[in-house]
Amino acid sequence: MSSSATKDIIAIGGSAGSSAVLKTLVADLPADLPASVFVSTHIPANSPGFLPEILSARSKLPVTQAIDGQPIERGHIYLAAPDRHLLLMGETIKFGAGPRENMVRPSIDPMFRSAALSFGPRVVGLVLTGMLNDGAAGLHAIKTNGGTTVVQHPLDAEADQMPLAALEAVEVDHVAPAADLGKLLAGIAGSDAGPACGSPSDSLRLEVDIAAGARLGSVELRKIASPTALTCPDCHGVLSEVRGSQPLRFRCQIGHAYTADALVAHIDELDAAIRIAMRVMEERLTLVERMARDARDTGRTAVAELYEARAVEYKQYSETLRQAALTSLRLGRASRFQDS
Repeated sequence: MSSSATKDIIAIGGSAGSSAVLKTLVADLPADLPASVFVSTHIPANSPGFLPEILSARSKLPVTQAIDGQPIERGHIYLAAPDRHLLLMGETIKFGAGPRENMVRPSIDPMFRSAALSFGPRVVGLVLTGMLNDGAAGLHAIKTNGGTTVVQHPLDAEADQMPLAALEAVEVDHVAPAADLGKLLAGIAGSDAGPACGSPSDSLRLEVDIAAGARLGSVELRKIASPTALTCPDCHGVLSEVRGSQPLRFRCQIGHAYTADALVAHIDELDAAIRIAMRVMEERLTLVERMARDARDTGRTAVAELYEARAVEYKQYSETLRQAALTSLRLGRASRFQDS
């Protein structure tokens, strides 16, 4: 790739509803686009990977799923592969096997951070439609390191949470509806990148290393985050609040990362699951207790004892679920307090 200081790295992140936007966007990119385009969406680990074919049918540029270790070329659109973070490491694409962020891998934030670390003001970051707020922290890193920031207009988005979160976290340079995004990016690509905004922070370097698969540990984590009373939903370790982050984020020493919104959403889902399990267990307990009494009344002592033993077992399960519900409630209150 050219070493001239132009805006030649376009990083795009999206989730719910983004496929339709991407089809419109890539159709408007010219065949001689003086930039490389990288796309990360929330795809499941077992995804059949039809997006490259879908976008290729609309694009004047070659569209392929990224390959670990391949060099970056201008005029090419690279899509994230399932179950790996798409990272830009110097002039090379790298797959990151690091922990999930916001419960997903690939996650948008690692791609944005790696682009900001490697290319600074040459980066154009775009957040599309999606749920929760993946991409907001990474877009903040792009802006902090001199890059250009773009967000799909929330009123135009199928799911407005990601665009709104990005707008809350970053003073963005451009907001546009899906129909205008391709032309907007084409106009920005190749323009003067301007000077670099100093050296990237050590915290940015560390978080990119984590996404790449580097071991974190408590000592390194303390350099960028402070321990809290919250627990990681993935590994049940202590979560630490990432200092100076926009939006508010947490990491555990394994490296799992959550924004406050994603953490609350996970806790809410857990609450619902626990409530259903408690209801089912209470119904079973009521039923076996009734069956034990009926067996006693009719002289079936052995059957009664069997049902009574099962009732004791169900009571133990109910108590375990009750304790889990109390823990989840405390986590929810704590994370909402942190977010306020």
